Amino acid sequence: MIKQWSFYSGLALVIIYLSSGFKSFELQNHDWFQSTNEELAYQFPSKEQKDYANLNIPFTGKFFIGFKEAVAFKESQGEYHRINQLGYMGKYQFGEETLKTIGVHDTSAFLRSPKLQEKAFVALLSKNKWELRKEIEKFSGQVVAGVKVTESGILAAAHLGGAGSVKKFLYSNGNKKCKDENGASMKTYMREFGGYETAGIIADSAASVK
Repeated sequence: MIKQWSFYSGLALVIIYLSSGFKSFELQNHDWFQSTNEELAYQFPSKEQKDYANLNIPFTGKFFIGFKEAVAFKESQGEYHRINQLGYMGKYQFGEETLKTIGVHDTSAFLRSPKLQEKAFVALLSKNKWELRKEIEKFSGQVVAGVKVTESGILAAAHLGGAGSVKKFLYSNGNKKCKDENGASMKTYMREFGGYETAGIIADSAASVK
């Protein structure tokens, strides 16, 4: 009995000794990590519910899908069947004449087909990338009118106002302040849609919806 008591007493002393060699610690209650970036203009995650009130599209990063959805949200809030007061149609708000340049002549079928609209958007990007290939090479990385020029920004601006307007804007150092009928400016599109991944778009002067 004495031996058993001695064993447990010794074991308790060993445990107390070993425990004294470790310092207690407390988990630090850090605030949420917040990040800001001029190009992305976000500060998330946030603990404040109000910060998410106007966040209507999912975060898709700077990948091409992010570029597509960001442009679509700006144009139509991503609605395939929308027609605005000027007659521009679909998720990416195409004009009838622009659709003809990429082989779409049936606007009713165009509005009914999300697949056709997605193909049309890529086809127009390909055509504009060809028409603006020299400007993309020359101006990418430069700052024009306070905006860093990127390939995706140029392509977005061309979607807004056409390749010719983009050239006027760039070669005038931003003095040609091109806007569409709704007041959206080339400078705004070049800034808001800059830095996305569009390298996968193939420059093609004859791009069309097949």
